[in-house]
Amino acid sequence: MKNKKNIENDEIDCLLEAIWRRYGYDFRHYSRASIKRRIRHHMGLSDCQHISEMIPKIFHDESFFESLLNDLSISVTQMFRDPVVFNSIRQQIFPKLKTYARINIWHAGCSTGEEAYTLAILLEEEGLLNRAQIYATDFNNASIDKASRGIYPLKSLQNCNELYLSSGGKHKISDYYHANYEAIKFKQSLVDHITFAHHNLTCDQVFAQMHLILCRNVLIYFDKTLQNHVLDLCRDSLVSQGFLVLGDKENLDFTSVREDFDNFSQPHRIYRKRAGW
Repeated sequence: MKNKKNIENDEIDCLLEAIWRRYGYDFRHYSRASIKRRIRHHMGLSDCQHISEMIPKIFHDESFFESLLNDLSISVTQMFRDPVVFNSIRQQIFPKLKTYARINIWHAGCSTGEEAYTLAILLEEEGLLNRAQIYATDFNNASIDKASRGIYPLKSLQNCNELYLSSGGKHKISDYYHANYEAIKFKQSLVDHITFAHHNLTCDQVFAQMHLILCRNVLIYFDKTLQNHVLDLCRDSLVSQGFLVLGDKENLDFTSVREDFDNFSQPHRIYRKRAGW
């Protein structure tokens, strides 16, 4: 006879399978500890005594699924988060990208878009924005809708000017947005160079001919199988000698692509696709 813990794991397996079959969102290879914590949280909000009680709701109540999806989504982001990484992008990667007539950048798992606007600001200051296009993607449509509007609470930019300056900023962060009451809206010159789109890393296709990919703090929520799938996707989306930037707790050691990249800036988790791949 199975104990309570094993029964709960079976319920989670069935719930994730139901989500995959009904909506095409594949959480089956997400880190089990993280996904279990978020499912338990949502179970408490939905008056369900057991995880299995959520399965019929998944099949028959789309609003319930949308609410659960928001709980399963990882939405932790900030303007100029980890400024030393963005300073390294500015100082080490952008000079290499200046040799291209057009620059394609993919920000995979962009959440609500703050880091995509961070990239646009850096590109503007380095004289590259006019020939660059940022493709910022996420599987959460609510996050993409918010990102595409480019409107954020003013309080969300607290301490951002300090982070901006630490990233090598040349002006003031306030130069790049219009403030109105308690909100800010990024300037249209930045918005015009960012394409926000729905993209599911678990099942959607490559973004071809990218010169730079940021996939930061995404892999930590996946198991090894899905990590390798996403890294294969990133490798196949990059041009020869293109750049891949991961989060500070992520690396290519013991992955399927470890032989396809060189360590370009190991402390900042920046890798460069090997020539001829």
